[in-house]
Amino acid sequence: MHLSSFFRSSAAVFSTSVLLRVVFLLYGLFQDAYSPMKYTDIDYFVFTDAARFISQGRSPYTRDTYRYTPLLAWLIYPTTWPGFWFSFGKVLFAIGDIVAGWMMFHILRSHQNMPLDRALKFASIWLLNPMVATISTRGSSEGLLGVIVIALLWAVLAKRVRLAGLLLGLAVHFKIYPFIYAASIIWWLDEDRIDQAKERKSKPKSSLLSRIISFVNSERLTLTIFSLFTFMGLNIVMYLAYGYPFLEHSYFYHLIRIDHRHNFSPYNTLLYLNSAPQGQSHPSFELERLAFLPQLLLSALMIPLALAKKDLPSTMLAQTFAFVTFNKVCTSQYFLWYMMFLPFYLPVSTLLSSRKTGIVALVLWVLGQALWLQQGYQLEFLGNSTFVPGLWTAGILFFVVNVGILGLIIRDVRAKETDPLRLKAAKKTS
Repeated sequence: MHLSSFFRSSAAVFSTSVLLRVVFLLYGLFQDAYSPMKYTDIDYFVFTDAARFISQGRSPYTRDTYRYTPLLAWLIYPTTWPGFWFSFGKVLFAIGDIVAGWMMFHILRSHQNMPLDRALKFASIWLLNPMVATISTRGSSEGLLGVIVIALLWAVLAKRVRLAGLLLGLAVHFKIYPFIYAASIIWWLDEDRIDQAKERKSKPKSSLLSRIISFVNSERLTLTIFSLFTFMGLNIVMYLAYGYPFLEHSYFYHLIRIDHRHNFSPYNTLLYLNSAPQGQSHPSFELERLAFLPQLLLSALMIPLALAKKDLPSTMLAQTFAFVTFNKVCTSQYFLWYMMFLPFYLPVSTLLSSRKTGIVALVLWVLGQALWLQQGYQLEFLGNSTFVPGLWTAGILFFVVNVGILGLIIRDVRAKETDPLRLKAAKKTS
């Protein structure tokens, strides 16, 4: 089939995305059986062990290093059944990938008015991406998170505010970081109309109190109430079922975690040093504990206020990119958090309109990872000390590359005059 005709058929694209994941799943079974280096991610064994403890009437936190909501262990409960069902979780995560891709395609078609072939091409950035397929079929749960986050985006664009609130609360319960989207969504949810813009300009400036009152509209209140009730309701249920360990491992742990393996963050070397016994016996000021300050300032405040009303999906990309780049722990799985927004940003981006810029950015992003992985392999597998200057320098260079790409994304979104998605959604409710 010719490539152009391939992207004119949604059946062809989605069938290929399914086949891609089936191939990876089968290859994973083969590698796990015959290779000393396993295909299955260590986290998947953590998930399935937690599910096994639940099947025995025990807490999922009986499994050391299980740092997730009990919902995840319940979702993969069938892995406790004998035979092939051990791979049920991988199948579920892969299905999640595909459903997320279908929702991306739907948003591109219905909200960005893309023709079929163009929408399929951009959705394929996720659907036919080997990195996305590999991570889910190895047993990472990011595919499920992708479904929730993209469904949240769809619900907001479609002005299904109650559903959006439920999904936002569920997303934050499932994994903490989606709380950053609340600021963008609330800022985006106003009652502006095209025909009201000129009217506001002709009126005198309103008082601060009237601005506050107008800001607190019904949609913003509804989103806030439904998201808080969903988030708190799930937490109460889980706390009643599993007690304080639920709070400790699902939330509090992430405030003090010092994971250092496979961590691309520039804080990586500090985390290595602080994880050593001698470092713990001589407590001192730990710079990496302040990492959340620039991270949250950018991702949860400055970027939403500056960009959300111009382009919500691209703003969510910029938020996630900033959150991952400035996080003290950054692994390959985290890249999926922002990759799911690329189909919405790339169509009108500098990275595509200027081929040279796009190629340079992609090459630098890949080379930055390759350099770090080479140094990390020397350290973690061969036992060679590559902390300074190798690993530290590689982490800094990758950070600089990501900051540069983030700058391009922000510049592109700022250059937009108006968000057509917000205006279209507003018209539907007027």
